[in-house]
Amino acid sequence: MRTTYMAKPDEVQRKWYIIDGEGKVLGRLAAEAAKILRGKHKPGFTPHVNTGDHVIVINADKIVLTGNKLQQKFLYRHSGYPGGLKATRYDKLMQTRPELAVYKAITGMLPHNSLGRDMARKLRVYKGTDHPHQAQQPEAWEM
Repeated sequence: MRTTYMAKPDEVQRKWYIIDGEGKVLGRLAAEAAKILRGKHKPGFTPHVNTGDHVIVINADKIVLTGNKLQQKFLYRHSGYPGGLKATRYDKLMQTRPELAVYKAITGMLPHNSLGRDMARKLRVYKGTDHPHQAQQPEAWEM
């Protein structure tokens, strides 16, 4: 009788990948990064185990949004008080904090539980091309 392979957390081999966001569409890049963080690109993918790899996204300030999303899309946050809803339009967000826009897009595609939070800890987003992870020898991920 054959059994289905289930990965165990201590036997997962993690690699580092770097994704260059220059000229890439935000949603497509986020979907690819979420796939790597979940580990769906590996043959030993197990849904309830964090089998994903580390992802570094560079050039977050050069990522593009299609259509009229820069003027029509908003990032919402709430202070917790009545009337405390704050909205930031994406054209302002991409000028001031493009890393946050990319981070929110990627983490929104991960599971919304403790497993997804563990996966999000393996994500690093940088505005320019410089990053402090040269020692990990990240491989370039082609989209």
